[in-house]
Amino acid sequence: MSAVELVIETEQERVERWRAEELLRAGFDPGAASELAGRLDIDLHTATELIDRGCPPDLALRILL
Repeated sequence: MSAVELVIETEQERVERWRAEELLRAGFDPGAASELAGRLDIDLHTATELIDRGCPPDLALRILL
């Protein structure tokens, strides 16, 4: 018999997961995306706009943090 594990995700976790996905899509590496996703004081649109305007992701991370 196999066990089924029920995972309940909070609203906060859903928001952070969505933010991380958007940051990954913009070009941030997984570690940076995860770090930025958890920082709700950092505007997601500002972060992705930096990349859209040609800022390298590592520099964008330093600017944002």
